[in-house]
Order: sequence, then C-alpha cells, then structure tokens
Amino acid sequence: MDALGTEWGYAPVVERFVEQGLVLSSVDYGESDRIVTLLTAGKGKLCAFANGARKSKRRFAGALEPFTLVRAQLVERNGATFRLDSVEIERGFYAIRESLPRISRALYCLELCRELTRDHEPQLDLYRTLLEYLELLEANRAGPTSLIAFELRILALAGLMPRFSGCARCGGAATAPLRFDPEHGGVVCPPCQARVPSGVPVALEVVQALETIQRGVRKPMPPEQRERSRELLNLFIAHQLGRPLKSVEFMAQVGLD
Repeated sequence: MDALGTEWGYAPVVERFVEQGLVLSSVDYGESDRIVTLLTAGKGKLCAFANGARKSKRRFAGALEPFTLVRAQLVERNGATFRLDSVEIERGFYAIRESLPRISRALYCLELCRELTRDHEPQLDLYRTLLEYLELLEANRAGPTSLIAFELRILALAGLMPRFSGCARCGGAATAPLRFDPEHGGVVCPPCQARVPSGVPVALEVVQALETIQRGVRKPMPPEQRERSRELLNLFIAHQLGRPLKSVEFMAQVGLD
C-alpha cells in the first residue's frame, strides 16, 4: 500500500496482466528508466514506466526497440498508470533493421499509428494491420505502393478516410480539374472550387488510383502518381494532426527500396 492510500484509508487498485504488443517508441527517463509506448492487442495504446530498463539485461535486454513484438508483463494502478515489469521478445523483425529504407518505413508506420490512436482504446484491426505490414517489410514483399495502401487503411480505421470517390464538399462527381483540400477532407469539384478556392491541384488519374486502392484493389502505381499520392496524404495527415509527422523527412531522405 502506498503512503497516500494508507493515510486516507484505501488501497490502490492494482491489476497485473500480460499483453502481446508492438513497441511504438521508447524514451529515456532519468538515469536508468524508460517510458515505453506499446500498441497492444487487447488494451490498445498505452504508455508504461519501465523502472531500471537501461540497466536490467535480464528483464529488458534488446526488447524495447521500436517495432519489436513483445509479450509484456504489466501492472495497472487505478486504471490510470502502467508499469512494465518485464518483456519477452516474440519477434524482432531483424531483417527490417538491416535496411535503412525499410527502417524508415517501419518508423513512419509506427508514428502514424501512435498519433492516430487514443490511449486505452482497443483497436485490434489497426494492430493487426500494422503487424501484417511489418511482416511484409521483413519479407521484402512490401512494394512502394503498399505504403499508400497501409496509410489509407490506417486512416479508415481511425475514422479519417479522405474522400476520392466524389467531391468532399457537395458529393458530386469528381471531374477535372480537381483540387485536393485537406480541410474539406478530399477532392473538390470545379463548381465548389469557385466558392472555396483552397487546396492543391491534383490530376484525375491520381484521384482514380487512390480511390481504387481505397476499394481494396492492389495495383502498383507509376512513380509519378505514387510521389503525388504521398504528397497528398502527407498534407491530409498533417492537417488532421495539426503538424507533419517527424518521420516523413527521414523517409524522404533515405527513399524506398
């Protein structure tokens, strides 16, 4: 029982549990501790305090690196704070760590999922989607277009799907010339552009390609379409979050293998 609980005559509610999860990030705290953000299968995203993690090889050795799949032993206090007692590595995705472009894509996907999810809200489909994409990356089977498909899938699961099938403002047909307006959530038709002159120009072919991927049809995109699609999705995500993701610049520097 902690001191506060003893003084006021109640004991803190403590729950011990085990969860499978992916390490989204790990930040040093103090001289020997870490704060670890996990995306778990059963409890969603949670931050846990790992006491002595930087010194204890027995409990945490090599297990708190980003995109490591772990089996974590945790303690929850009063439904508000978590302590990470120990972890076992279930999958290290070591082949990803041998390629800088694949590392950059993995880190981008982790940051995207971390920023688009709320704490303590189970999102099993999102968790599985991230895990499946990391498996494709490790097997070197994730082509450049697959990253766009991943982004669109994660946005849909987060309830933030951009609209490419019609005008995001009036619902009319998406006919050229089109503009992509993050504020309105997708492409805007010519009549609406006259009333709301915002957004950036986008070719009809790019809009059609993105709409095809949204429908679940996996078709490789030409490099020019792929580059433009990533620019549009970066704009949309930055608008939703109020800032660009930090990993975007790193991924652009190293490119896609």
